[in-house]
Amino acid sequence: MCMMLFNVFKNTVLFFLLGLISCGNFAKQDAKKEDVPIQKAEPIVGANQTDAYLPLLQGKRVGIVANATSVIFKSQGYTHLVDSLLALQINVVKVFAPEHGFRCTADAGELIKDSKDTKTGLSILSLHGSNKKPTADQMKDLDVMVFDIQDVGVRFYTYISTLHYVMEACAENNVPLIILDRPNPNGHYIDGPVLEPAYKSFVGMDPIPLVHGLTIGEYAQMANGEGWLQNNVKCDVTIIKVKNYTHQTRYSLPIKPSPNLPNDKAINLYPSLDIFRGTIINVGRGTDFQMQCYGAPFFPKSEFSYTPTSNMGAKHPRFEGELCYGVDLRNTPFLNQFTLKYLIDAYQKTPDKNTFFGSTFDIHAGNGILKKQIESGMSENDIRKTWEEDLEKYKVKRLNYILYP
Repeated sequence: MCMMLFNVFKNTVLFFLLGLISCGNFAKQDAKKEDVPIQKAEPIVGANQTDAYLPLLQGKRVGIVANATSVIFKSQGYTHLVDSLLALQINVVKVFAPEHGFRCTADAGELIKDSKDTKTGLSILSLHGSNKKPTADQMKDLDVMVFDIQDVGVRFYTYISTLHYVMEACAENNVPLIILDRPNPNGHYIDGPVLEPAYKSFVGMDPIPLVHGLTIGEYAQMANGEGWLQNNVKCDVTIIKVKNYTHQTRYSLPIKPSPNLPNDKAINLYPSLDIFRGTIINVGRGTDFQMQCYGAPFFPKSEFSYTPTSNMGAKHPRFEGELCYGVDLRNTPFLNQFTLKYLIDAYQKTPDKNTFFGSTFDIHAGNGILKKQIESGMSENDIRKTWEEDLEKYKVKRLNYILYP
């Protein structure tokens, strides 16, 4: 009997000690868990959410507005949306391509002809050639249109102009539109002059700031809601939202959206450098650091120099074959606003001021006053003050259409 009681006591002590050790281990594990930072989930683009939109395409004749950025991401690499939908037995009838073409290789502004995709045999209809808006004849055999293009959030980046025209064509021909939304890499701020109606063009269709702070899906909602489409038609739009995304999410584009935006730095600088279009200055076109510098042969000699040559996206760059001196911006801090300091600096460095601005500058600026303000010597701060009222009105209006905080 005594021996039995001893054994029970011994086992109880043993279990108690094991329990203490075990609890200690769990405590250590919990402490380790607390030390590990919680990783935020990566954004999931609309194209990856096939369960949300495949039911809307099955049994339909489908048109797709796409380019090289229209992909479904995999654990390793990606597949093009068109290839994926065809593999899923979706009846893709034709593809519409924006500026720079289906493969994103054409120069800025270059007219693109209709063609056939060598891989799929599908017709590629250019929306940057003889017509920028799908015609009624091009729309007549479609039951639904899909729009999936990576934008960069700047008014004169013409993918939103293509979206505007596609929405009009869909509305006029009773074809519903499905937008597979993607993050805006410049969506973390809103800045620049708001487009004046007199300066409406393909590089600025609607009254929005130069940096508009909208995704493609949000832009579509605003175009519908504000009556921007011709004759105030309304497009039947379904938006497949990006998951795990806010406007403050830093998003690195895995595929360059056009030839002269090769990396994140170029995309961040793009609003403040492509405003140079319509001036005499080169902004890195014809190099492998496009949109990351500015210069000209007549700038003061400096340590930084480069010679533009013909390359993809810039067959005949400004000052081709000429040694340019300039300003290297590749190591500048990340921008959280649009800035005029580069434009003003370039203007001041140009000996013959009468040659600086060209005939197309005003349509890129979205007004006729910015050129005059720079020519008069106004400071950047004083120029910015002239945008404030219109910017604030736009920001209030924008809140009615945003899909992401």
